[in-house]
Amino acid sequence: MIGATINGTGSFVMRADRVGSETLLARIVQLVGQAQRSRAPIQRIADRVAAWFVPTVVAVSVLTFVAWALLGPEPRLAHAVVNAVAVLIIACPCALGLATPMAIMVGTGRGAHAGVLIKNAEALEILGKVDTLVVDKTGTLTEGRPRVTSISDRLANDAELLRLAASLEKASEHPLASAILELAAEKKLRLSLPQEFQSITGRGITGVVDGHRVAVGSVRMMVELGILQKAEVISGSYPGGTILCVAVDGQYVGDVCIADQLKAATADTVGELRKRGVRVVMLTGDNRITALRIASTAGIDEFEAEVLPERKSEVVRNLQELGRIVAMAGDGINDAPALAQADVGIAMGTGTDVAMESGSITLVKGDLTGILRARKLSQATMRNIRENLFFAFIYNAIGVPIAAGVLYPFFGLLLSPIFAAAAMSFSSVSVVANALRLRNIKL
Repeated sequence: MIGATINGTGSFVMRADRVGSETLLARIVQLVGQAQRSRAPIQRIADRVAAWFVPTVVAVSVLTFVAWALLGPEPRLAHAVVNAVAVLIIACPCALGLATPMAIMVGTGRGAHAGVLIKNAEALEILGKVDTLVVDKTGTLTEGRPRVTSISDRLANDAELLRLAASLEKASEHPLASAILELAAEKKLRLSLPQEFQSITGRGITGVVDGHRVAVGSVRMMVELGILQKAEVISGSYPGGTILCVAVDGQYVGDVCIADQLKAATADTVGELRKRGVRVVMLTGDNRITALRIASTAGIDEFEAEVLPERKSEVVRNLQELGRIVAMAGDGINDAPALAQADVGIAMGTGTDVAMESGSITLVKGDLTGILRARKLSQATMRNIRENLFFAFIYNAIGVPIAAGVLYPFFGLLLSPIFAAAAMSFSSVSVVANALRLRNIKL
């Protein structure tokens, strides 16, 4: 059920899996608030400047007081106090302190409005510098709703064997499981709950259903279990699909081909990223034929097939060791280590909670175009921060000498503390106004 649904056909029972602070909306609010309170690395520039700026301004104020007290016109003491105070007022580092957090706050809010949830300011800063994007295939590049495209004769003709395989898949959370369950539903098979269940990461699943030992997984898993020999070839033509072998009581009984389709915007997004100088690498646990089909359709030149979860994080680490700034996009539990390893982890909002917890950016709609939006937002926010810092520095660079009285010997002009306070306030207003421009950026 979703909000504002109208039930016009009768009564029903609804179960709320998440309520209150656990709902998606509450988590979005929490993530945005967390990001707005975090500090971007560029903030360190302002911190370092402030560490020198404050004692420097105090020293300039003292020198101003001494110079006017000794060399200024009468009443010297009054002029000395006024100008020293004016220096302290106009140099108040409010704009410097606001420059980064204001841009981060507005930028993360704008991102949430566009379906890009940013968990911390550091990710927002780094994303604009990313030069390599590593992507998982299923659920990231593809729809994640695979369909059974063909099935071997024995499984197709023996409903009991298919029922046992589908019953085992009932306990699996893998996207491929849903395809077999959908086929079983079409054939109106009554499924059982497995008495035992084990998921072999990157290989398949095994378990016991109605007293039968059942295994569903890759050819590699069947070889490792001793059910198939390496020399054996699975019969049938499966262009670009994932082959799941089925074994019952230690005997190979057939196989199913399952294929997934690219998301509508994947190819265009990959092309746009490559135009912008981003290297795209695809990783998948599927066989090489399937990987080649998806990669060529999406316009990806670099890919690696039959990849285990630990290998994904290893690929990311190897790229980082080559000096690349790496973003990883994925949606599954098996992507979590790579998401955590990457400089920026990008999780699909349509994926698992573990992936979203491991990533530093979540794309609510789960489509790859969100990466383009997030990257543009990152670059715009960092440009805005640099503009804010420029405003803060330029006001002080011009205002402090004027407040100290450098124009008096030439034009007889002195800056009143009242005008110094107004100028200081205007510098803060200009920084805030500039940051608010991010609300209107087109992503």
